[in-house]
Order: sequence, then C-alpha cells, then structure tokens
Amino acid sequence: MIKALFVTFMAIFVLSACSTTVNPPDTGGFHPKIFRISAGATNKIQFRQLDTVNAIRTASGLSPLELSAQLNAAAKTHSIDMAKQQRPWHFGSDGSSPLDRVARTGYPGIMLGENISETYENDTETLQVWMNDPDARASILDPQARFLGLAWFQEKNGKIWWTQLTGS
Repeated sequence: MIKALFVTFMAIFVLSACSTTVNPPDTGGFHPKIFRISAGATNKIQFRQLDTVNAIRTASGLSPLELSAQLNAAAKTHSIDMAKQQRPWHFGSDGSSPLDRVARTGYPGIMLGENISETYENDTETLQVWMNDPDARASILDPQARFLGLAWFQEKNGKIWWTQLTGS
C-alpha cells in the first residue's frame, strides 16, 4: 500500500513539473526572430561577411576586400556605443564621427563608408538590407575600397547593433 501511494505521489510530482507553453494571441505586433551570436562566432561571421561582400564586388567587376583589425575595432566601439545610446546613428556619444573613430584605431588608410543597423537579423540578412539601400550599397561597392571592418554588439534581449566600415 505504501509503495502504491509512493508511486502515485511521484507520478503526480513528475506530471506537475510538465507544463505547456501557450503563445500569446497574435495582436499584430512585432515578433522578432532572434538570431543569437555565440561568443566564439566572431571570425566565422566576419569572414562570411567578407566572402559575401567579395562575391558581390567580384560580380560587379571590383577588386576584393581584406579584413582590417583597425576597422573591426572601430566598428566594435561604435556598435557598443549605439547600444548604450539606444539609437542607430553615425555619431558617438562623445560627438565622434566615423572618421574620428577610425583614426583613433591607427588605421593608415582613409575611411570611405560606414553602414549601421539596429536589428534582430543575422549578418547575411543585414547585408541584404544594406545592399538594398543606395547609400550603403555605394559604400560596399566603392571602387576605392580595399579593406572591410565588421563588428556588432548583441543585447540580452537579442537586438544586434551592426557596424560595417570600408576603407582605402
């Protein structure tokens, strides 16, 4: 009898731990698909972006780009700063311009363009959005460009602040 009570109690205990997730009703609001970036994904994402940009540039008859550590650093600084400011724009909280941030890294060339994004989308989707924007596209396809920088900052809620830089 005690054994039967114990088994019943355990079954009730185990079943009470099970729960069903009920999605809230769709109210027509924004429901982002969150792309989570793992800590070790930096090289993979930067080289995937570089490869994709170079494929686009090659198809357009342009020379391929190389990754620049200095442009990556300037992009990282700006991505973090945009998240702190909670707005996607080209000026830092200290009033710095993209030119200022690139110069601070010791980049020896000329900064040609900066593309930014506040999104939940991955790097490939973000590049696609940039390619559909005339100004961002011009930066990516600038014939003078020789180097690329890419970095991001991801908030706990999944929002990603992307920054891409091109330089000569």
